[in-house]
Amino acid sequence: MTDALHRDLLELAREAARRAGELLRDGRPADLAVARTKSSPIDVVTEMDIAAEKLITDLISGQRPDDGFLGEEGASVAGTSGVRWVIDPLDGTVNYLYGLPTWAVSVAAEQDGEVVAGVVAAPMRGETYHAVRGGGAWATGAWEGERALSCRPAPSLDQALVSTGFNYVAGVRAHQAEVAGRLIPLLRDIRRSGSAAVDLCDVACGRLDGYYERGLHAWDVAAGDLIAREAGALTGGRPGERPSRDLTVAGTPGVFEPLQHLLEDFGAWHD
Repeated sequence: MTDALHRDLLELAREAARRAGELLRDGRPADLAVARTKSSPIDVVTEMDIAAEKLITDLISGQRPDDGFLGEEGASVAGTSGVRWVIDPLDGTVNYLYGLPTWAVSVAAEQDGEVVAGVVAAPMRGETYHAVRGGGAWATGAWEGERALSCRPAPSLDQALVSTGFNYVAGVRAHQAEVAGRLIPLLRDIRRSGSAAVDLCDVACGRLDGYYERGLHAWDVAAGDLIAREAGALTGGRPGERPSRDLTVAGTPGVFEPLQHLLEDFGAWHD
């Protein structure tokens, strides 16, 4: 049976993601501007990223003051409870800045270094995806009640719809474009949504057959990776490795391994 603590962590993650999603959806100013940049001039942070992370950390620490945090916008607390929250308050910031709908709030809880609960809220879709380790993956949306998630039956690779993302550093992006160009003739097609968390949940929902990206951080994938795996997908990095900054790959069984090996052959993990 799933640990009761993990269920409690999931419920707190759901509440935090819901509130942050409402803040981002309803509180977006008409004159939203870039607050600062990170790895490059196009890797942006807005005031709303910062506000959403503060809302999440304040809410969680108010109920669990001994937990640790790792957040994209700077939250970093070691904690003493063995539980750490891995947070991306706004995954898809550029989409959000431009008024595009594909962005999400990602909240995951780790216990002793393993992700045990994860939530991805996509407010402009009206959908929230969640999972607890060993309990399957679920979603709420326009339909009634919660829906169990299951990845698609595996197609042949040439019939697989795969998503990816691109780094903010120009040289890395150029190499990623080369890899995508070599992949496209071997697949049904490639999509680019702009949110790693949403892409991983789309694999879980059966809306994609696979996903890969280089340069992701823990907060980009922690919740989405758990949701995808609990929906029956396989996830990893380079062959034999876990997802990492070098490479993150997710896919239906039957698509995951061939896609992973193609990416290795094409050198998707380096310049």
